[in-house]
Amino acid sequence: SEGKDENSSKDPSSSTDLATEESISEFLTQVTTLVKLVDSRDIVELQLKQLDCELVIRKKEALPQPESPAQYVMMQQPNQSSYVQSVAPPSAPAASPAPSTPASSPTHLHYSSYSSLPTVKSPMAGTFYRSPGPGEPPFIKVGDKVQKGQVLCIVEAMKLMNEIESDNGTVVDIVAEMQPVSLDTPLFVVQP
Repeated sequence: SEGKDENSSKDPSSSTDLATEESISEFLTQVTTLVKLVDSRDIVELQLKQLDCELVIRKKEALPQPESPAQYVMMQQPNQSSYVQSVAPPSAPAASPAPSTPASSPTHLHYSSYSSLPTVKSPMAGTFYRSPGPGEPPFIKVGDKVQKGQVLCIVEAMKLMNEIESDNGTVVDIVAEMQPVSLDTPLFVVQP
C-alpha cells in the first residue's frame, strides 16, 4: 500500500526530496543567470518574489548611498592630510602646491576655482586609482598634455578595472585623490 501511494498520489515527502535536488540546481542556474544580467546592465538592484521565495541581488555600489563615501571622506579629511603625507610621498611632488594649503578640503577648493572648465567625471561608483598598480607611476600628472583616448586613471567597480579615458587637453587639476568615487564624481579638470 505504501508503494502504491508513492506511485499514484505523489507522496509529498518523497517527491520533495527529488524536487529539492533538481530545483536547487535549477534555482542556482537561474540565480547565476540573474547575477550576470544585473552585472552586465545598469541595474543596481533586482528584487524577485515568487511564491514563498524572495531573492534580492544588489551591486556593491548600491549598498552604501552615494552620500556615504563623501561624508566618510569629509569626516576623515583632517586626519587624512597626515595620512596623505605619510602614505603617498610619490604624489607629493605632483601636488607640491597643495601642502601650502593643507586645509580640510583642498580638492574642493581647487575644483571650485576651475569649475568653468570641463571635467572628466566618473562613469560609475567605485574605487579611484591614479596608477596601473601599487608602486607604479601615475597615468598622468597636473600639467600633462593628454590626447583623446589616453588613460587618465582606473575606477574599480565590482572587481573590474575600468580605464577612464580623456579628451584632448591639458590636465589642470586632479580632483579625486585616494578616495571612493560615485557616479558623476569629478575626477580631473582638463583644459581643452
